[in-house]
Parts: sequence; C-alpha cells; structure tokens
Amino acid sequence: MGLKGIPDIISPELLYVLHSMGHGDTIVLADANFPVSSVCKAGGAKEIRADGHDIPSLLEAIMKLMPLDTYVYAPVAYMDLVNMDKNNGMPEPPIWATYQRILDEAEGKEVKTLQIERFQFYEQAQKSCAVVATGEKALYGNIILKKGVFS
Repeated sequence: MGLKGIPDIISPELLYVLHSMGHGDTIVLADANFPVSSVCKAGGAKEIRADGHDIPSLLEAIMKLMPLDTYVYAPVAYMDLVNMDKNNGMPEPPIWATYQRILDEAEGKEVKTLQIERFQFYEQAQKSCAVVATGEKALYGNIILKKGVFS
C-alpha cells in the first residue's frame, strides 16, 4: 500500500534513499545496459532495483519529491556518446530531450545538463548514494541527479 502524495513507482527503498540524501548528494538512474551491480560493489553506492520501469516515469516521480542543486552549473549529467558512435554520426539520443522536458517542467525553468565520458560516468556513479537499475532500453539513457536544498 502506498502513501498519499508519493507516486506508486517510488519503492520504499528508493523513498528512503531520496530522503536520506543531503545537499550535493547524487543518485543515478541507470538504463538496462548499465553495469549496476559491479559499479555499486566497486564504489559502495546502494543498488536499488526498479526493473521493468522506464527512466522517464521514474524521473518524473522523483522530480515531484527532490529539488535539484541550484549551487552548481549543471545538477544533471548524462553519459556521453562514445567516440565510435560520434564518429559514425549517431545523433543526440532522443531520450535526452524527454529528460530535459521533464526536468524543465519540474523545476519551472531550463535545467542545465552535462555530458560525461563513459568511464568518468562510471566513476561518478560509484561515488553516488545509489544507483537505480531500471528496464530503460533507450541507448545512453543513464542520468545522474544532484540533490539541492528546500527553500
């Protein structure tokens, strides 16, 4: 049974992590191809399972609960395309535009984002509070969110 005002897609474990996070802490929403278990074991981030859920639905729900950090240039990061995909002419992943729309609507303004090289993204994920394993199948669907403060 859920709670009033808490989207059903937010599991008790995810709610606990979101509440436990402090200003500047990060959480990763990982696509189905992301090495969640090994990244968490290497760095100590908590592994949260949200198998079968897509990232846009989770992101929309999380953004109802968690403010983004306004004290940094970009409180959101995506995993950048690897050079081979760039050299082969792969366009910007369409999922990024979906994320941008959700973020902008939730914050009521344009949210700045960064693209991080794949292995640097893994390093950042290892340092995060948690990595949420999802069923997202979009290529380059991984996203890092930095928690802000309530005002």
